[in-house]
Amino acid sequence: MAERSFKAEVEHLRKGDGDTFTGEGILAITKALLENGVGYVGGYQGAPISHLMDVLADAEDLMGELGVRFEANASEAAAAAMLAASVHYPIRGAVTFKGPVGVNVASDAIANLSSSGVTGGALIIVGEDYGEGSSIMQERSHGFAMKSQFWMLDPRPNLPSITKAVKDGFELSEASNTPVMLMVRIRACHVTGSFQTKDNQRPKLTVKDAAANPQSDFKRVVLPPWSYVHEQDKINNRWPDAEKFIVDNKLNEHFGPADAPIGIVLQGGMYNGVIRALQRLGLADAFGNTDIPLYVLNVTYPIVQSEFDAFCEGKDHVMIVEEGQPDHIEQQLGSFLYKAGRSVKLHGKDVLPMAGEYTGQVMLDGVTAFLKQAAPDMLPDHIRAPNMDAPAIPDLSKTVPIRPPGFCTGCPERPIFAAMKLTQEELGKHQITGDIGCHLFGSLPPFEIGGATMGYGLGPASNAAFDGGGERRAISMLGDGGFWHNGLSSSIGNMVFNKSDSVAVIVDNYYSAATGGQDVLSSRADNDTKSTNNPISKALEGVGVKWIRQIDRTYDVGKLREVLHEALTTDYDGPKVIVASSECMLNKQRREKPLRAKAIKDGRRVDVPRFGVDSDVCTGDHACMRLSGCPSLSLKTLDDPLRDDPVAHIDQTCVGCGNCGEVADTAVLCPSFYQADVVHNPSGFEKWRSGLRARIVTALQTRRDAKRLRLSGNVS
Repeated sequence: MAERSFKAEVEHLRKGDGDTFTGEGILAITKALLENGVGYVGGYQGAPISHLMDVLADAEDLMGELGVRFEANASEAAAAAMLAASVHYPIRGAVTFKGPVGVNVASDAIANLSSSGVTGGALIIVGEDYGEGSSIMQERSHGFAMKSQFWMLDPRPNLPSITKAVKDGFELSEASNTPVMLMVRIRACHVTGSFQTKDNQRPKLTVKDAAANPQSDFKRVVLPPWSYVHEQDKINNRWPDAEKFIVDNKLNEHFGPADAPIGIVLQGGMYNGVIRALQRLGLADAFGNTDIPLYVLNVTYPIVQSEFDAFCEGKDHVMIVEEGQPDHIEQQLGSFLYKAGRSVKLHGKDVLPMAGEYTGQVMLDGVTAFLKQAAPDMLPDHIRAPNMDAPAIPDLSKTVPIRPPGFCTGCPERPIFAAMKLTQEELGKHQITGDIGCHLFGSLPPFEIGGATMGYGLGPASNAAFDGGGERRAISMLGDGGFWHNGLSSSIGNMVFNKSDSVAVIVDNYYSAATGGQDVLSSRADNDTKSTNNPISKALEGVGVKWIRQIDRTYDVGKLREVLHEALTTDYDGPKVIVASSECMLNKQRREKPLRAKAIKDGRRVDVPRFGVDSDVCTGDHACMRLSGCPSLSLKTLDDPLRDDPVAHIDQTCVGCGNCGEVADTAVLCPSFYQADVVHNPSGFEKWRSGLRARIVTALQTRRDAKRLRLSGNVS
């Protein structure tokens, strides 16, 4: 069950010549793929390109009509390997995944694909998740393009440019027999706009037709001596062919006056930020007309030296706007200038930060700093005047608290870490590693469990050095998504092969939850187009794990603690794996809320559990929060003058999972938690009984209030 359904958007994919498509950039890419005769599409979900995978999954009927093959791949490596279909056959193929982590996983397949070369157009769509909003390490995919010699597109972030880049990417790939990477940042993926559509095109050769007439060429296989021939082919043929196509088809763009003493060279994805900065300085208008020449690199690799030389002609200063580090483009352009003996002053990371996202303010500051050095007369008077620098932005880090990511309300993974914390209180602190996924939030307060993560599915593998290295067994976390992505072979298989004596906890929430709730092999729901209901425990048995414990309700904190204690103290010498299963609360709510709302609307009786804290019983020590950390569990100050400390309180965001009460019971905390069922559409008898209870309670409260001792007058 994906995060959202795209059934409505799928209908827009049927638009034809003269129609207008309006929507997000990532959905426009999907439409552009169909317009350009793609033969097969694959990928692995991950922000910010998950929507492309989700909409393709919902559009399988349409793609079937066109003869397009779609596959939700098991990993980014599997997706990139899928492009092998374009090596021998003139079939256009596209895959997509999150970058650069996806590029890291897929690098082996990409390198081999680039070496052998392609016959059909091969497009790798990478969602470059960069900046403070990213959930990954800060890296760039550009270095992989340079290393493996494939071409990289970075279009301006508007829908006409993005969809044109899909067409250009396929044609550039075919013209140079080289795979092409189309990089779209978060800004481009989620920008909203419109473009004129064309009719969808059936691929000239479908994968079904190709399979009926198999082709092979041993010269394409990456083995000596042909691997050396491939390298020469890249340099002597493919690269010149790519540059010729780029120049002939004007893939890079020029804006502004033809002649000027200064200019700006920028990645296509940075165009909106640059033009907005120039607007704020009065040097451009809302339509993109600029007083400063811009050379927009919609193709950031390879860089065409002849185009750059022509742009620099007659200029004294040129600024490079290149987000991220290393500054590959700036180094390349600096090399061009040096070898040509040019006296042009090159600016870039001297006026812009080396690292970090180029936000609007960062871009404005950088362009301003460049113009102060290169053309101060172009700046507005209030900026050009001496000692008129912008006021310093106050440091709010000591005032505004950080907001790290955390488990959702009712998350079934929270009780797993509560149980681990209770177990460690008894047995002592253990060496614990995390993994990519929601369970990585367990490394944050209040749990602070797991201090490292090396990659998706590599939790147990990253603890291998500690196997048998101490008095206490090492513990590793692994999610169901990571398990099927890479963990079964690289982590669990590694444990079995090396007869590991450590413990692995596989968090099974039924979905690839962190990427939007897509189904995986072990998902419990039925899926018409995918194979689900394949138990993780059966896969564990298949690779040789003997000690397996399955827990089907993670909210049972006591049971979890017992099993963890057993795993850490048993005499069994070998891999010990605990599969802790409960459905992702977000997906559960997405499924159940509409059904519950319909039942209530139809007049059927519905019970909705609610939890609360009895403030008269709560001692206010807040131990429940330190063992739960649920966002709905907060503090409340009482009116009682004899109780200064705030007590625990459950707010209206509670989803009724019961974890707080389970933790309090298992940890032997105060019995202040209670459950109250809210009854919708009660029966007549229930209404009468509720009214009777209310009258009795009111009478008792009135009698007690009448007997209460009251003090009057002055007390000295």
